[in-house]
Amino acid sequence: MKTYNKYIAAIALSLVLASCKAPMATVIKDEVKENVPQNFNQEEQGDANNNSGTTPWRQFFTDPNLVSLIETALKNNQELMITLQEIEIAKSGVLAKKGRLTPTVTAGIGAGATKAGRYTSEGAGDASTEIEPGKEVPDILGNFEGGLMANWEVDIWKKLRTEKESAVAHYLSTVEGKNFVLSNLIEEVADNYYELLALDNQLDIIQQYTKLQEKALEISKIQKEAAAATELAVKKFEAELAKSKASAYTIRQEITEKENQINALCGRYPQTIVRSKDDFMTTIPQTVYTGIPSQLLAKPS
Repeated sequence: MKTYNKYIAAIALSLVLASCKAPMATVIKDEVKENVPQNFNQEEQGDANNNSGTTPWRQFFTDPNLVSLIETALKNNQELMITLQEIEIAKSGVLAKKGRLTPTVTAGIGAGATKAGRYTSEGAGDASTEIEPGKEVPDILGNFEGGLMANWEVDIWKKLRTEKESAVAHYLSTVEGKNFVLSNLIEEVADNYYELLALDNQLDIIQQYTKLQEKALEISKIQKEAAAATELAVKKFEAELAKSKASAYTIRQEITEKENQINALCGRYPQTIVRSKDDFMTTIPQTVYTGIPSQLLAKPS
């Protein structure tokens, strides 16, 4: 009986020790990776590594007239020039804050001359005094001096380091601001250029439509003379023709406004924008890569 009690006590003790054991960490198997597709939108693996947002603009835009406009804008745009000057100012600020952390040494050299009046107490004393036997005190006494001075502010409370970090952050913000202005400028020039080409083609369609309406108006007048149509049909065609001419005038005004906007972005006086409206559909990139969205936020190498 005692033997059974020993066994029961041992089993009870082992159960108590097992219950005091810390629970195991829950392990969740990562089964999501098995269902993730290898490519995005069934693209080829080579294209999935590209991104149209990271493609250089000279490779993305193939129209030589547009490339010339963008180059002019990058050279003459006032907002971009101001941003570049702000970068230089911020860069100088970083150098100034960095210089305050290092010791400074200054050197100075000076020269002077003193001459006492002959009929003053000092001049009369010098005139009657000899420096050495037979050698009088000179009328003009020269004074030459030179020295070095070192200065170093010990940054115990990290004030200078904090100012330097602030200057570096300001410099980096101006650089990113330049990138923003640069990309925004290219986008605005390209957008206005394509809108200008669209207005040119729209004007051509309106002009072709106007010619057809003029022929239809002549036919309606002939039909009226032959009693095959009424005056109402003639007036209707005249109204449609006037409406088309008014639309053409509005489009011409919009073309002028677009040209002025492009010239303002390029930093030059109003002038005609060189373009080829015949190649409007061929200016679209042949392939637009989607890539990975995170590539747009990655810092370019």
